Amino acid sequence: MPTIVAAAVVIEGGRVLLTQRAEGKHLGGLWEFPGGKLERGESPEEALVRECREECGIEIAVADILDVTFHRYSDKDVLLLFYRCSIVSGEVRHLQVEDHAWVDPQKLDRYELPPADAQVTARLQALRL
Repeated sequence: MPTIVAAAVVIEGGRVLLTQRAEGKHLGGLWEFPGGKLERGESPEEALVRECREECGIEIAVADILDVTFHRYSDKDVLLLFYRCSIVSGEVRHLQVEDHAWVDPQKLDRYELPPADAQVTARLQALRL
């Protein structure tokens, strides 16, 4: 059974929010769209709101689903649900992340993202935000 992960594609001013995973975690040091695993009984939208609050100190509004992808890592399988989101309140803080960046989609390839994010990255670049 794959781990279900929800990821927030936060778009502001034509740029997307990336956060850097903490060292020592799975895929530590890589950049990603904020989010995380769903807890028991939690919807993907609820998980995104919780994760963004816990990791970055921001309150978000979750809009529509942008992409879905499945990826098999050597140690686990993940089903990723990418949602378009916006910040409702708060400034990005580094509560459970190493760093953050607002990135032009055309420059996403300058950041080392997990292989599972390749499909949504290509989609964002094609959208020309």
